[in-house]
Amino acid sequence: MSFCPVCNGMEKINKKCPSCQTIMEDEGRLHDYYDDYSAYESIDLMKLEDGIKNDNEEHLCPHLLLCKECLKDEVILVNEDI
Repeated sequence: MSFCPVCNGMEKINKKCPSCQTIMEDEGRLHDYYDDYSAYESIDLMKLEDGIKNDNEEHLCPHLLLCKECLKDEVILVNEDI
């Protein structure tokens, strides 16, 4: 079983916004924003439906980053620990 070190509070994402160089904030797993109940669904099941190629097989957790300064958002893939 794999787990995301960012979701579990063991690591933090430190990425600058490509537009304004402000540190972007991690808004959590991308899957949690799909609908009202997606946060309660199986993570592996959501990965099969998210349209991100091989995130389930390669143990990647998609996170939504948001720049609070210019409102640019970006999805990054975090390597999960196995």
